[in-house]
Amino acid sequence: MHDIKAIRDIPAAFDTGLRRRGLPPSSEPVLAADAELRALLKSLQDAQARRNEAAKLIGAAKAKKDEAEAQRLMAEVGDLKSTIQQGEEDQRRLEAKVAALLSGIPNTPGPEVPDGRDEKDNVEVRRHGSPRNFPYTPRQHYDLGEAMGLMDFESAARISGSRFVFLKGHLARLERALGAFMLDLHTSEHGYTEMNPPLLVRDEAMFGTAQLPKFREDQFGTTNGFWLIPTAEVSLTNSVREQILDEATLPLRMTAQTPCFRAEAGAAGRDTRGMIRMHQFTKVELVSITAPEKSAEEHDRMTACAEEVLKRLDLPFRTVVLCAGDMGFAAQKTYDIEVWLPGQGAYREISSCSNCGDFQARRMEARYRPAEGKGTRFVHTLNGSGVAVGRAMIAVIENYQDEDGGVIVPEVLRPYMGGLAKIPPAR
Repeated sequence: MHDIKAIRDIPAAFDTGLRRRGLPPSSEPVLAADAELRALLKSLQDAQARRNEAAKLIGAAKAKKDEAEAQRLMAEVGDLKSTIQQGEEDQRRLEAKVAALLSGIPNTPGPEVPDGRDEKDNVEVRRHGSPRNFPYTPRQHYDLGEAMGLMDFESAARISGSRFVFLKGHLARLERALGAFMLDLHTSEHGYTEMNPPLLVRDEAMFGTAQLPKFREDQFGTTNGFWLIPTAEVSLTNSVREQILDEATLPLRMTAQTPCFRAEAGAAGRDTRGMIRMHQFTKVELVSITAPEKSAEEHDRMTACAEEVLKRLDLPFRTVVLCAGDMGFAAQKTYDIEVWLPGQGAYREISSCSNCGDFQARRMEARYRPAEGKGTRFVHTLNGSGVAVGRAMIAVIENYQDEDGGVIVPEVLRPYMGGLAKIPPAR
């Protein structure tokens, strides 16, 4: 959510930020509704002051036995009461209008974010490792998984439809091993606190992290007022909603492995085969709550923590900073980490780490009390995949595939796989 005062003060800068996202300027309708609301509040204030004054004058008129004046003042107080009641109804309507306008406007990009319209304009900032030179044509993960009999899309489709999968045997354990490895790394070495958060949340939580109202069609909702989380970001970030934290407790760093649920309404026709884009998938999430002055530093730190997962797995990857036109709705700046998939011959996103500034905090009313000075300030919120477990499994399968159709288990995962060094090919 945007600060209406900041829009009032510098509307041109606000509109410039939206233009950088490829969106039309929005300050005019917001400020028009805001001006109407403020004029109404002034008239309400005047009416309430006059009502209080008139009520006092009634007593004075009666003391003077001026019944005519007392009756006139009583009639005026009655009229003012009706005016105030109507004004309060108009106030609620206009406040809802301003809030609705603001809630539909994305965060504005930071000044260091590169300009651009889509993923073609993203800027690579670093690259790690080199793609393996296969002496044969590498296969895609679903070809390998189905050939081993450990990845079953057909059975999943019979019970759930497309974009679901049954993982079996060694691949089910490989996914579990990857998640456990990531959690151990982030908690023991990176200082994150492991959480086991709710998977069902209410409207206000989804609003807080900006999935609602704009992206309603991309979510799975229940029939009794809950939403299945699209990422643990929703639960973890909202854990500080409507709170005032002490600065000494910041930064808060949380991690969780959860199932994630996405309708993928906007992904029709994209990645229809395999596990790249699923309705249900597992992800290890990283969330940080910081003071504003520390959020840029925390953003780089979080991204490095996610990169370390891929370094330990010895997977080639690159990190890009997203251009203004390609960022998510709540993000102020985003790094995407893209892992190399030899079966596709392409780098594909495996983690997205975003600094949201105070955008989500305003929606959640999440503040902190500075150690020095008076009052409270909004926290800054950050989130990132640390990393997507299913996509990490895809990357392991494709990068560690053997010519015989088996998959070598990366060294760091073998303790989690009972010492297994290789997932054998189909017999």
